[in-house]
Amino acid sequence: MASFIVNGRQVCCPENQKLIRFLRDDLRLLSVKNGCSEGACGTCTVLIDGKAVKACVQQTDRLEGKSIVTCEGLTQRERAVYAYAFTEAGAVQCGFCTPGMVMAAKALLDREPDPTRAQIKDAIRMNICRCTGYQKIEDAILLAAKVFRNGDAVPQRTLKGVVGENLDRVDAPSKAIGEALYADDLYFDGMLFGTAVRSSYPRARVLSIDTSAAKAAPGVVCVLTSEDIPGAQKIGHLKQDYDVMIPIGAVTHFLGDAIALVAAETEAQARAAAALVKVEYEELTPVLNMTDGLKDEILVHGSNGTNVLSHEHLVRGNADAAIRNSKYVVTHKYSTPPTEHAFLEPECAVAMREGDGMRIFSGDQGVYQTRKECAHMLGLAPDRVRVTAMMVGGGFGGKEDMSVQHHAALLAWHTNRPVKVAFTRAESMLIHPKRHAMEMEFTTACDENGYLTAMKATLVSDTGAYASLGGPVLQRACTHAAGPYNYQNIDIDGKAIYTNNPPAGAFRGFGVTQSCFATECNLNELAHMVGISAFEIRYRNAIRPGQVLPNGQIADETTALVETLDAARPILERDPKAGIACAMKNAGLGVGIPDTGRCRWS
Repeated sequence: MASFIVNGRQVCCPENQKLIRFLRDDLRLLSVKNGCSEGACGTCTVLIDGKAVKACVQQTDRLEGKSIVTCEGLTQRERAVYAYAFTEAGAVQCGFCTPGMVMAAKALLDREPDPTRAQIKDAIRMNICRCTGYQKIEDAILLAAKVFRNGDAVPQRTLKGVVGENLDRVDAPSKAIGEALYADDLYFDGMLFGTAVRSSYPRARVLSIDTSAAKAAPGVVCVLTSEDIPGAQKIGHLKQDYDVMIPIGAVTHFLGDAIALVAAETEAQARAAAALVKVEYEELTPVLNMTDGLKDEILVHGSNGTNVLSHEHLVRGNADAAIRNSKYVVTHKYSTPPTEHAFLEPECAVAMREGDGMRIFSGDQGVYQTRKECAHMLGLAPDRVRVTAMMVGGGFGGKEDMSVQHHAALLAWHTNRPVKVAFTRAESMLIHPKRHAMEMEFTTACDENGYLTAMKATLVSDTGAYASLGGPVLQRACTHAAGPYNYQNIDIDGKAIYTNNPPAGAFRGFGVTQSCFATECNLNELAHMVGISAFEIRYRNAIRPGQVLPNGQIADETTALVETLDAARPILERDPKAGIACAMKNAGLGVGIPDTGRCRWS
């Protein structure tokens, strides 16, 4: 037992635990965000006796007599100043890291009212920001320091909402001081906590599942297996190939596959019970790379007959002939790895029965997709499932797929109580889809003056255990592979391959980043062979209004690659170390699908 002060109030913690859990679960101080629980990210930063520390690595028994301050304990003046400064500087995007940044800033400004930028960098060095970038955060702290020093009133801006006006993010003030609610910030009376038993092998046949010990464990309310799914056994974004849970007799597809679900009165009880579920496996040889996947000797999804999820082949003109007749030709192989999104908020959802339907609160990038897939799993009409998007603590494409939403809904359906399912950082990194790893071979050719003549490319992407958005990602990688340049001979062949690796899906750039990397590297080498600069080869070939891109799309009057290059020219001329690359990306869905928009005047 320990007694200490939190935001000016004496509190008593009856049993030793992590400070973050006591602050959030017992005191409901929800500005203290749980990003990792491993002392790595700083989203849970609080002040202990004036020093910025991470609440997830502090044990309550060591805090006897200490004074702790969270964002909730800031004075009204401090809250107003920090909300204003972080909003005005554009230092808030997803907002999940921002309360921790504010507490780190307070620790600095309390002892150094007029800090240098170097001191600010040092003060926030233990706080990770994934989306805003640190310069704007530093600007915000400098602005807050100025307002505090001068005793200035916090400016009140009146926004007219006219075109061209610099508009503040409407959610920035609440995010900055920790008032904005994310899914894990929700607590309901009678709420249970859920978790899943995951596969021990990337590919194995499930021979038996013994849940008896888990069902008898303290606090456990229910343990579910695939037999308890009332609707579809498989869900998925575009292709329904993702197992809600792996049934007895079926084969796992990656280490993140769920075998059973547990709901208990506390998260600790749920995880302890999950560890008691006994699963017997027949271990099978997995497919761990694209080369083996292409052989189709071992099928990740046996019923498909092949590991090829998607195949794209784009041809215009005669690339082979153009390459043969070109002055300069470059051929290289490129490999890009899978990439973790590294959003700071681990996935979380809370679900509860709502009449004869289901209500889901989720940190979600697509509430309609969540409704569709959860309804499909529960055997309900979509209009009986209501999904509320909470604040999203970073996504970048990594939160488009189901992760915790469907499991929370299934547990809530069976228990008739609210259920929260939240990933640990390790679970998040294992389970959610990543950027596609790709193996590529690109041949690019030009004439003696550096004008591009042709490109031939093969791309193989690792879509992992499930389809996710692997098909559209491959399509974007291929349709953009030749770059924003003016030449007409291409032959681009792409395949997305199932493996027993974690799934791959949406990630900013959506496949274009991988193929763009290969094209731009080849262009640099061609420029060297021609004897012109990397800038010049791009300027000569830059697509201009009225010209036709290699993929057959006509560039309209809004095309401004030349103007963009002109704007970059002075930087390249004065800095010999500056590099250059060009890229394009579809707006909206692209591929000929109409984009519509609506506005309502009020």
